[in-house]
Amino acid sequence: MSLTITGLRGIPEIDRGADLGAVVVEAAAANGVPLTTDDVVVVTQKIVSKAEGAVVDVDPSDPLSHKPVVERESVRILRRRGELIISETRHGFVCANAGIDLSNMKRGQAALLPEDSDRSARRIRDRIRALTTAEVGVIVSDTFGRPWRRGLTDVALGCAGIGAILDLRGASDSLGRELHVTEVAVVDELAGAADLVCGKSEGVPVAVIRGVDHSWFRSSSVRAEIVRDPSEDLFR
Repeated sequence: MSLTITGLRGIPEIDRGADLGAVVVEAAAANGVPLTTDDVVVVTQKIVSKAEGAVVDVDPSDPLSHKPVVERESVRILRRRGELIISETRHGFVCANAGIDLSNMKRGQAALLPEDSDRSARRIRDRIRALTTAEVGVIVSDTFGRPWRRGLTDVALGCAGIGAILDLRGASDSLGRELHVTEVAVVDELAGAADLVCGKSEGVPVAVIRGVDHSWFRSSSVRAEIVRDPSEDLFR
């Protein structure tokens, strides 16, 4: 299998109420990759939050003015170190500052995480299908850090039409041994791959991935498949 990943340039500033599905369809055509069935569209959380109005005002003169918002958006605080808070959001995500983000936002504004990123992905997918008839997968991505490892990577907050997990349990490895625990978070891998062409400061909030295995496309949900239940979590 080989993949091609194309960042969609030229997408304008997104405001509340924007039709993201139409924006993606138009941008894909303008970038020479009109959407077709089995494409995967990766949309960064920031423009989803903007379109859905998940934006709050903060004091532009106070670099810590977003901290009360972090507290409000957290259901559990795991660690504090200086200005950094690691918390659990109501979505079940464990991340820095409850996912509150000031980057790529107008001065005096902060972006919240979407209320339901799986639902956001479904809306975008349904709109793309209505406009093009293409059956695509959609991933809403965001940047996360990881315990015990330095650096950031993009992961999936929500998905639609593309399986969150590729379950290889019961299959055999290259030496014929049965796999017992191997479940691959393919939506996270695709989100990370898309970030290679979107970047953090390039103004490219959407990527199209082409060449994904047809068998990976199905009804799915990050909330249901990726977020680990506390009863299965060795670190809680």
